[in-house]
Amino acid sequence: MGEFSESSRDGHVLTVTINRPEVMNALHPKANAELAGVWDEFAADPDLWVGIITGAGDRAFSAGNDLKHQASGGDMSGQPASGFAGLTSRFDLDKPIIAAVNGVAMGGGFEIALACDIIVASEQALFALPEPRVGLAALAGGLQRLPRIIPLKQAMGMILTGRRVPASEGKELGFVTDVVPHAELMERARAWAAQILECSPASIRASKQAASRSLDIPNLQESMNNGQYPAIGDLFRSEDFIEGPLAFAQKRPPNWTGKPRS
Repeated sequence: MGEFSESSRDGHVLTVTINRPEVMNALHPKANAELAGVWDEFAADPDLWVGIITGAGDRAFSAGNDLKHQASGGDMSGQPASGFAGLTSRFDLDKPIIAAVNGVAMGGGFEIALACDIIVASEQALFALPEPRVGLAALAGGLQRLPRIIPLKQAMGMILTGRRVPASEGKELGFVTDVVPHAELMERARAWAAQILECSPASIRASKQAASRSLDIPNLQESMNNGQYPAIGDLFRSEDFIEGPLAFAQKRPPNWTGKPRS
């Protein structure tokens, strides 16, 4: 357990909880640095295959940057290179992360969720990029990710007004994957993780890397060049690449390891 977060491990799944409910899980540099360390360890651990991030309490996933800390002259040094919650500027993580959004996800909090691969939202979740209302801008990826995820005019409708979008509308727009009753949020997030774990971790890493990096390549033929995605080569050299077809032929569940063949 950290000072600003909690982590729990269940098999191949790491669940990380932002633990500052007294400030709606807003984050200052020390909290971001602590979370960055958690995700560094997650990335380096070969036995952790899926991550889940959520917020403590029932009010907020994260209200983003701790403006009160900043306005009161709090120490703003030590912000990690990997960004809010150690995720918004982390571009080299091929393991999937699920955001379990339990309440308000504003500004940097919304940007944390957008940096994840799947967003599972409580019915009471609210999303917004309200930075212009306080003379700021969503510079931790919100202005870049949201227009890549949903239609431009819908994204600009949120960006230029700072309006709050409920979970149901977020799903209609396309940035929320799943909306669930509040009491079932973590159960549903774990169910998504369980479905991912049914797949080869080497395949999942290769798939995430190819899907993410290909967004930057306009030409379809060029984007399909396997040489640009080293995780695909890792998949071809993995035990899973042999185990998957073998298990299928033998009509049994596969025994995934995600590890390279010896």
